[in-house]
Amino acid sequence: MNNQDIRLDLLRRLESNPHFTQRELSREMGVSLGKVNYCIKKLTGKGLIKLSNFTNNQNKMGYAYILTPGGIEEKSRLTFSFLKRKIVEYEILKKEINTLQLQSEEMANEK
Repeated sequence: MNNQDIRLDLLRRLESNPHFTQRELSREMGVSLGKVNYCIKKLTGKGLIKLSNFTNNQNKMGYAYILTPGGIEEKSRLTFSFLKRKIVEYEILKKEINTLQLQSEEMANEK
């Protein structure tokens, strides 16, 4: 998973559940807790997410990560970029499969 994919995954997950803990995000995304912490700090620093603390929460660790309008825009941009990359990968894989199928048919006909 490259950094763009991690950022996209993080933004998507936070948008769907702003109350995720960093530990939960780490576990669900399959990346280290340190990586999640680093990415959240960078996204916060860029103004793409903001951190809200619920002081009325009995568990004083109650935070929510809210996507800003810039964060929503960045998520859209990353989604489009991800989709373009995956379409190219799909086309390459499709050509490779077709080539292998033809080779396989040729080998079967030679027998």
